[in-house]
Amino acid sequence: MALNSGSPPGVGPYYENHGFQPESLYPPQPPMARRAYAGYPAQYYPPAVPQYTPRVQTHTSTPVILMQPKPPSGTACTSRTKKVLCVTFTLGALLAGAVLAAVLLWELLEDQCLGMECSSSGTCVSPSHWCDGILHCPGGEDENRCVRLYGPNFILQVYSAQRKSWHPVCQDDWSDNYGRAACQDMGYPNSFFSSQGIVDDSGATSFMKLNVSANNIDLYKKLYHSDVCSSKTVVSLRCIECGVSGKTRRQSRIVGGSSAAPGDWPWQVSLHVQGTHVCGGSIITPEWIVTAAHCVEEPLNNPKIWTAFAGILRQSLMFYGNGYRVAKVISHPNYDSKTKNNDIALMKLQTPLTFNDRVKPVCLPNPGMMLEPTQSCWISGWGSTYEKGKTSDVLNAAMVQLIEPWRCDSKQVYGDLITPAMICAGYLQGTVDSCQGDSGGPLVTLKSSVWWLIGDTSWGSGCAKAYRPGVYGNVTMFTDWIYQQMRANS
Repeated sequence: MALNSGSPPGVGPYYENHGFQPESLYPPQPPMARRAYAGYPAQYYPPAVPQYTPRVQTHTSTPVILMQPKPPSGTACTSRTKKVLCVTFTLGALLAGAVLAAVLLWELLEDQCLGMECSSSGTCVSPSHWCDGILHCPGGEDENRCVRLYGPNFILQVYSAQRKSWHPVCQDDWSDNYGRAACQDMGYPNSFFSSQGIVDDSGATSFMKLNVSANNIDLYKKLYHSDVCSSKTVVSLRCIECGVSGKTRRQSRIVGGSSAAPGDWPWQVSLHVQGTHVCGGSIITPEWIVTAAHCVEEPLNNPKIWTAFAGILRQSLMFYGNGYRVAKVISHPNYDSKTKNNDIALMKLQTPLTFNDRVKPVCLPNPGMMLEPTQSCWISGWGSTYEKGKTSDVLNAAMVQLIEPWRCDSKQVYGDLITPAMICAGYLQGTVDSCQGDSGGPLVTLKSSVWWLIGDTSWGSGCAKAYRPGVYGNVTMFTDWIYQQMRANS
């Protein structure tokens, strides 16, 4: 979390996130040339995607050359004919081994469905094809359980493959048991918070309504289209109590950046590799964490190397705390490492978090949420508090404002580097920003008394530079993808 003390406007060099680590932890690395920026006019020459890149240095070793002993003279390929036969035999063995490995790999992949398996045919359907209005299963299973929560009031909507549109569920004859079933289909297998009827504010003229006389116990087979909802209320469903923080009553303390108090940002986690803070993340369920895809680029895509720490404000105390091991790392399939487009990833923990006053989830942004062009937001993390500084020992937080896409994408700022999958936040004059060490951490906003995760820290040019605000992954674009992954990996 950088707070610029007044450095002149301009473009700074790239900065890389080396994490919170003592200087003697890793051997010194050879110096690398930094890219220089144009001197004047700097604001009209944006760099080619600067970023807060996490990098965990590993111990280097000299390659060992193993000398093979000479074979006995009787078996050596000495003559020309024998050499040809040896080469032919070797190539044949290698080819046979490759074919065998390919067959085994094919059978292994064929047995493992990483998406939804159609019950009617056994076909494996990718999560990206769920609820897209196209039947990929002969029995239509991929379009049968399409549910989402809409707007700040968590209105339950079901997708109609027939009408190719979303419709709110009428509260008539609704019960909590149906709410639990809907939550399970959204990726919350063991979580249900509340279900109640509220006045619909989506402007819907058609509803999904329960046919209680239907013998089938399947929720979705009980639903039918209706233009009438007798109760005049629709279902508001909360699968998990999220977005609750002690900051709701003490917003003024973090303006301009300050250290966090226990419980202020209970969804913030620190993600470690080899005992070193590498990136931040946000808790969305007891098992799932949202972070940035650039944090888990190869070789950091191995879940076994990661440990998550929650509810601890100081890095120095995490060395003695109990971390949570990671079971799965899932990067967005369309992530571009060069442009940082679609910079979002998920981590599933091996064991679920225990929620308390210091450990709580943040809410995923629902479609239909309206944000102001300059909406006030908050960033938090253990990133450096100034350019070229070390990662902070304490968790810091600061208030920033959303910057409209057209302004952030202008020549004066980042010049055509901003995509719809990105959000800019900060101040054009600089002063407050994310920095190295904050990557993957949350950009949240308070709306309807709920904290929403609308961004994950992605990249920026320098820290707190004028006309170089922070750029964040646009989580509002990825809510459906997140739910798909949670359903597929529940």
